[in-house]
Amino acid sequence: MSAMHNPPHPGAIIKEDVLGFKNLSVTEAARQLGISRVTLSRLLNGKTGVSVDMALRLSQWLGTTPELWLRMQDACDLWQAGKTKRPKVKPLQSREAAVILKD
Repeated sequence: MSAMHNPPHPGAIIKEDVLGFKNLSVTEAARQLGISRVTLSRLLNGKTGVSVDMALRLSQWLGTTPELWLRMQDACDLWQAGKTKRPKVKPLQSREAAVILKD
């Protein structure tokens, strides 16, 4: 699987493709989702990510799957984390890993 370059935050997709397309206000969308306007605003502006609870709400609201929203959030999080310099980690020896993963 090839790495995606700067995947969009799920909130940006909702902001542009859902609220923009349906001409919904943040207040109305938040009401329909059963969350506060502040909570939705933080998601739309990339200040917070999609939680499991939010993924379930979005999937019911938009007729998608919760996994779709969680995968989008994971892709965004992994890309962001990949930009950060990380210390080297010594790999676990393959025999040890095989025993651990087998159980």
